[in-house]
Amino acid sequence: MQLNTVQTITVWVLPVLFAITVHEVAHGYVAYLLGDKTARILGRLTLNPIKHIDLFGTILVPLVLLFLNTGVVLGWAKPVPINSRNLNKPRRDMALIALAGPTSNLIMAVIWASIAKGAFILLALNFPGALAIYMMGVAGISINLMLMVLNILPIPQLDGGHIIAGLLPQALAIQYDRIAPYGFVILLILLALGVINVVMQPVINFLFALMGYVFGLSL
Repeated sequence: MQLNTVQTITVWVLPVLFAITVHEVAHGYVAYLLGDKTARILGRLTLNPIKHIDLFGTILVPLVLLFLNTGVVLGWAKPVPINSRNLNKPRRDMALIALAGPTSNLIMAVIWASIAKGAFILLALNFPGALAIYMMGVAGISINLMLMVLNILPIPQLDGGHIIAGLLPQALAIQYDRIAPYGFVILLILLALGVINVVMQPVINFLFALMGYVFGLSL
């Protein structure tokens, strides 16, 4: 079914907001469990998206990607503040905190797949609104798999970069961290060259197909 612009935004807005918001809350919550209460003190352990919205990354970038029909919808929220000095084992704990984000996206992809499955059943019963819910569920699977795969890439400033830094021997981690200030530039260059899409798309396609098979959905 071909959607117009307004319908597309309506279908994607909630999945995108939840994907980005829960991702950041997951970071903050795991940090809290490991001893850093910074996010909680600043009121960032909330699912209220207003607390996490970044005008550029949460709204403009996803909208532009939707309008351009790139097949990839990405975005980000304001990073949850983490003070590593409050952690017992900073290198290990920062890796765990980073891992929490992609893990939350995987869990949300499963939840959206469950919603899509329920809507698919209701669709066969001609339940009002079932198609919209189904399409929102599919969008939820898509955005969360995209964010999960993107964030586990071993690029500084992405979650994958923090995970790699936590796993490397300290001497190598120090060298690796020196390129961290250039992480965003590296990401933009790789995106512009199409490298990110080449790396991500096969993985996303596989996970998308796997999700469809597990939940009996025609994705």
